[in-house]
Order: sequence, then structure tokens, then C-alpha cells
Amino acid sequence: MRRRVGLIGDPVDQSLSPVFQQVAFDAAGIETTYELWRTDDEDLVAAIEALREPEFIGANVTVPHKPAAAAAVDELSERARRAGAVNTIINRDGHLIGDNTDIPGFLAPLNAESFDFASTDAVILGAGGAARGVAVALLEAGCRSITVANRTVARAESLRDDLDASIRVISLGEELSSRLAETSLLINSTAMGWNDDDLPISRDQLAMLHSGATVYDLTYKQTPILKAASAAGYETIDGLPMLVHQGAESFRLWTGQKAPFDAMWQAALAARDEREA
Repeated sequence: MRRRVGLIGDPVDQSLSPVFQQVAFDAAGIETTYELWRTDDEDLVAAIEALREPEFIGANVTVPHKPAAAAAVDELSERARRAGAVNTIINRDGHLIGDNTDIPGFLAPLNAESFDFASTDAVILGAGGAARGVAVALLEAGCRSITVANRTVARAESLRDDLDASIRVISLGEELSSRLAETSLLINSTAMGWNDDDLPISRDQLAMLHSGATVYDLTYKQTPILKAASAAGYETIDGLPMLVHQGAESFRLWTGQKAPFDAMWQAALAARDEREA
């Protein structure tokens, strides 16, 4: 029986996951099809329940469903429990396990550069499911300080209360501006810049960053904030390495096999280049 796996979210049409995940399954000789499943809020629980059927090996979960998915599975990994967000569901004979591969995925490109977390003051823009995974990753990496800046401060406070009392919570206005001079890692976990020319912070605020700062956008393309940061002389990282690394970890969890990362990476690069051409 050819089995199925897919991406649950809304929207999903822009995702590159089917491209590189299908390459991985085909390279490994595993008869599985990776699909896109656009899912409304009201249909989420039913979509996850359907994954218990033998034809499904599991799913990935993307915005806006990562926090809600954590409450809809039978069991959580430690990292998913801590983040309060699930981006990978594994079907084990009808028992659904939720995991969060965004956490190792986020760290992978930083670890590749031997990033010095112990002397890093990080600011995360946004407080959704992706921000939760990033915050857990930075806590586990031993980041010196973590600040979450969000338009709705109460949502950022909820993240802090769920994760760690050491996380500082601020608004996107003057509080953020005063914090940026000390910031050596700025992470955009919002969707701003995906389909428009908007920046999550102003160009004036961006210029306030520490001179040796790195700007990391979880979106896997050259967003307006990455372009502005690069023009200002900052190091930049887009979300494609995170996407493929988290996908490789999802593949391992579904199949029990090491993912063919190089093949996945080349497929993702080619697909992104084709899309942006």
C-alpha cells in the first residue's frame, strides 16, 4: 500500500515541503506521497483524527495550527510539550505523537557557523507557534538573553509564562527601539514580508541593531527585512535551511531512516529559484 503524509495549514499552496520531501521518499525507496492539505480552524481536529488510519504515516503542521495541534494528539515529545506547539505528527499504529522539529531546524544554520549563544542577546519578533519553537531552541542553546516583541503584549506574556520567566516581553514601539542596540540576533517569526513589501520593524529601528548583529527570517526567501539588513551590513539568514533541516528530522521520525539531506536541499534550492525567477 502506498502511504500518505502531508502538510496541514492555511495557507499551504506556497509550501516547498512537497518538493523536497517527495525527493526524500523516492530516494529512500519508500512508497509514500507527500500532499498539501489546506485546513480551516474548524476542520483541524477532524484532519488530525484522520491521520490514525493505516494509510497515513503522519503530517507536518504549519501556521496557524501549531499550538492547537499540540492539544489534538495523544502524546507529545518533550520539546513539543515545552514549546506548546507541534509541527510534526507521527502515526504509530493509530497512536498520534506530536513533535516539534522546528527547534533543531532553527538551530542548524547557526550551529553550522559555530554561533556563540552564550554571549548573544536575542530578540524574537512575533509570539505565535513559530516563535515558541525559536524561544525553546534559544533557551536550550544557552542564549544569554531572550526578548519577545509583539504587537499584542499579552500574547507574548503568555509565551513567557508557558516557557521561562527569564524571557523579557516588550512591545514593538519605543521599548523595542531601546533594546535593539544590545541585540546581536534578531529573528523575524512573523509572516510580514512573505507576500508584500512590509517590514516587521521600521528601517530606523533596524539601523539601531548591534553592529555585528545577525538578522534571521524564518520565511524561506529574501524578504524585505533581510534585504534591508544586508544593505545595512548585517549578516542574514533566511528560512530555507531551517525548513529543510526540520523536514529532514520529520522524515527521520516518520520512517526511522536518516534523511537524504543533500538531495532534499538541492531540490528545495531549485524549487525556490524557479519560483522566484
